[in-house]
Amino acid sequence: MGGSHHTTLHRTLGAGRILRQGTERPYRELTLQDGESHIVRDDLLGRGWEAPPVRERRSLVCVGHVTDLQIADVQSPVRFEFFNREFDDPRFAALVPVQRPQEALTVHAVDAVVRTLNGLDGSPVTGTPLSLVVTTGDAIDNAQWNEMQMFLALLEGGRVRPNSGGPGYEGVQGLDWPDRIFWRPEGEGPQGPDLWRERYGFPHHPGLLRAAIAEFDAPGLQLPWLACFGNHEALTQGVGALTRPLLEYLVGGRKPVDLPSGLDRDRALDLFTEHPEAFLSGRQQPITPDIARRGITRAEFVAEHFRMGGRPYGHGFTQENLREGTAYYTHDDPDSGVRMIGLDTNCLAGGADGCLDAEQGRWLEQQLVEVHSRYRRADGTEVRTSHEDRLVVVFSHHGPDTLMNRRGLAADSSGPLPLVGAEDLVALLHRFPNVVLWLNGHTHVNTVRPRPNPNDTGRGFWEVTTCAVIDWPCQARLVELVDNGDGTLSVLCTMVDHDTPARPDPADERTWLASLHREIAANVPWSGLTSAMAGARTDRNVDLLLPFPFGRP
Repeated sequence: MGGSHHTTLHRTLGAGRILRQGTERPYRELTLQDGESHIVRDDLLGRGWEAPPVRERRSLVCVGHVTDLQIADVQSPVRFEFFNREFDDPRFAALVPVQRPQEALTVHAVDAVVRTLNGLDGSPVTGTPLSLVVTTGDAIDNAQWNEMQMFLALLEGGRVRPNSGGPGYEGVQGLDWPDRIFWRPEGEGPQGPDLWRERYGFPHHPGLLRAAIAEFDAPGLQLPWLACFGNHEALTQGVGALTRPLLEYLVGGRKPVDLPSGLDRDRALDLFTEHPEAFLSGRQQPITPDIARRGITRAEFVAEHFRMGGRPYGHGFTQENLREGTAYYTHDDPDSGVRMIGLDTNCLAGGADGCLDAEQGRWLEQQLVEVHSRYRRADGTEVRTSHEDRLVVVFSHHGPDTLMNRRGLAADSSGPLPLVGAEDLVALLHRFPNVVLWLNGHTHVNTVRPRPNPNDTGRGFWEVTTCAVIDWPCQARLVELVDNGDGTLSVLCTMVDHDTPARPDPADERTWLASLHREIAANVPWSGLTSAMAGARTDRNVDLLLPFPFGRP
């Protein structure tokens, strides 16, 4: 199939030859390696299984999954990049990294992912065309208006404007920035070589920052796509509450470059979570102000998706979301009938972990009831209905293992806001046997977990977490539901590399920056080739089995 060679079934990317040696580790190029076939996982089936011939397997729906793009205004006055100096301090572990050496190129990586999805013929197994792309949050990095405009231009098609502030680059990777902890692609600054070049062999690319922030036109996705609200859409750096002082500083002309003097490091995380403006009082650097950097609310994030020509209109968000200020919704696939339920797992009070309020939990239960002919109440009794059975896919930014944020318990005008705990949420889904899949992101690590129903042997659902586009391995994932015709259902997952050369070529203007983004990401010591971000083979190209939950549709 013409577009299927971009899947990792046919080729993968791995460590190639050393290009430059640092004092601590080498900088390597990427090279093409052998592909990875699908691994069958029958954890939920409880018995051996052999795949029937392809002609006997019937595809129900095939979608793309893209998550954690983290498109950043890399010149923002309210990005606390200097936190990276505290990388070895465990009290800052939940706050770093703030800055990545490849982040100025992320818009080009996202554009490459979009172009690759547009070029795919469909499922590499059944040939079924993609019908939809699901995003699961953290499309942007710092809850800013101009970041949101970049994201929508990349997915909807249009002019992408990465620059902000003045006409040239004003940020931590510039030669004149008073710090050596950031990669300086343009060359050596007044303080000598930066630590990335010195320790990790990072290259020099004069002119790279100018190219990175130059405007360009993006084709946009040629497929319908669904949106999702993540913690980086909701909070500064995905952690800190959007307080009034911080929002005022965001559109100003000063940028902090140091921790405030006298900071209580033992309280750093709590202080940043609740009052991030406290970190704006250290040493300052002047920058050009820009009103387009203003912060966004959840309501504005939702409303911006209602643009003429969007498919579907609102990208999943509904008129009820607009009225109520919520960001959770149901989307029924028009061809397969599969119900897609998008959750809002974010805590606006602060903190990177997620939460789910009780009102949304009640809404979720009602959406599940509507597509089940039978289910169980919380007390275990079976309920039969007149509803038609349909498969259910849940998606959200956080998965159950990161729904640990208790700050949502803060009271509103009517009293405390109760939350649905992670265990209770999983138990709720187990009461509804047509739930077969939960897609999410947030961790930036490819992970596949069975979620067996403890009260019904052989039943349960699969949780599939896809890696981040911003970090290595910078991939998307194809997810296909297949009726195997033997009483089982397959969730077929296939990783997709964006269609750019393994070795960046500056002469190829269309692919160079995206390809370089991936190479740089691969060489980041804590999240690159030697990290766990790509997951194990059993987390990537997999055929996930479970009993078909009802009679064949």
